[in-house]
Amino acid sequence: MDSTFHALGQLFIQALPTFFIVLVLHFYLKQVFFGPLQRVLAERTEATEGARKRAAEALDRAAARAAEYEEQIRAARNEIYREQEEQRRMWREQQTTQIADARRSSETAVADAKAQIGAQAEEAKRSLGSETQALADRITNVILYGRAA
Repeated sequence: MDSTFHALGQLFIQALPTFFIVLVLHFYLKQVFFGPLQRVLAERTEATEGARKRAAEALDRAAARAAEYEEQIRAARNEIYREQEEQRRMWREQQTTQIADARRSSETAVADAKAQIGAQAEEAKRSLGSETQALADRITNVILYGRAA
């Protein structure tokens, strides 16, 4: 058993330089190769994720701005509709006023025309009444005497 322990100790002593070389190689590669590689990969990931975050933030800002513009457009559209409705209401009132004025003036014109026609009819009746006797006398003279006087 002693020889086994001795062989094992010899093996261990012979493996020690290899172990230290592997250990030094590990720290050296970690420091020289894997450290910068890890930093480059971290920077790359950060740049990629940062770009994604910035793009998402830009999309959110654009969506918010689009919603704001939509709200402004909706408010402007409502204002235009309100102004158009107000204009229509004013036009209807003006039209109603003009129709009422035209109706009053036409009623006045009709009443004046009726009064004038009535006056002319009365004048014609008086004129016919006074001329009726003269005409009857003339007709009688023509029939009785055969001549016009």
